[in-house]
Amino acid sequence: MKKVEAVIKPFKLEEVKEALTEIGIQGMTVTEVKGFGRQKGHQEIYRGAEYVVDFLPKVKLEIVVPDEMVDRVIETILKSARTGKIGDGKIFVVPVEEVIRIRTGEKGEEAI
Repeated sequence: MKKVEAVIKPFKLEEVKEALTEIGIQGMTVTEVKGFGRQKGHQEIYRGAEYVVDFLPKVKLEIVVPDEMVDRVIETILKSARTGKIGDGKIFVVPVEEVIRIRTGEKGEEAI
């Protein structure tokens, strides 16, 4: 099993969620996060005062899937989250040793 973590632009969340649902993903965790990379943030003016916005709002998706679904999930996120502009985000894939469903005690892929 693997955990696919994707950091994307917030306005792409619904499109990505719908695309993942279409390929059979039944659950994910979504967190509102802030960060910066090459995009670096930007300057804004509020009530005449200039300030720098270093950390930009993003959304982080976490999806645990069987190994055979990883490539399909990545491809789906890439297609649905891409705008072609700087700041589209990143995808990370990390191994998952164990999954346990709290309600039933099921383990492994049955618990996903």
